[in-house]
Amino acid sequence: MTEVWFLYEDGEIKLSFNTGRAKTANLRERPRCSLLIADPKSPYRYVEIRGNARIEADDGYEFADRVGAKYGGADLRAHDEPGQRRVVVTIEPRRVHTVDLTS
Repeated sequence: MTEVWFLYEDGEIKLSFNTGRAKTANLRERPRCSLLIADPKSPYRYVEIRGNARIEADDGYEFADRVGAKYGGADLRAHDEPGQRRVVVTIEPRRVHTVDLTS
């Protein structure tokens, strides 16, 4: 597992990956995936989302720029090698599991 940045937009969870990442290649080959979202205020709360990934081009970096803005104004272009492109990975949930161990 790897920590990734995400946005929740229009009722969907979306990620920005570049085409050079192994994650992108793996999702193209097998779109089943999971995402764990930890509560930054409590190590005892999290949400696990399992589903399928839908991959779409983000050639103009419109989505990548929104992700970067959420995470301190990061420019995701700085993480891309020449010839790589950006894609939007949308997780289509099949199962959502919430955990709250605080009570």
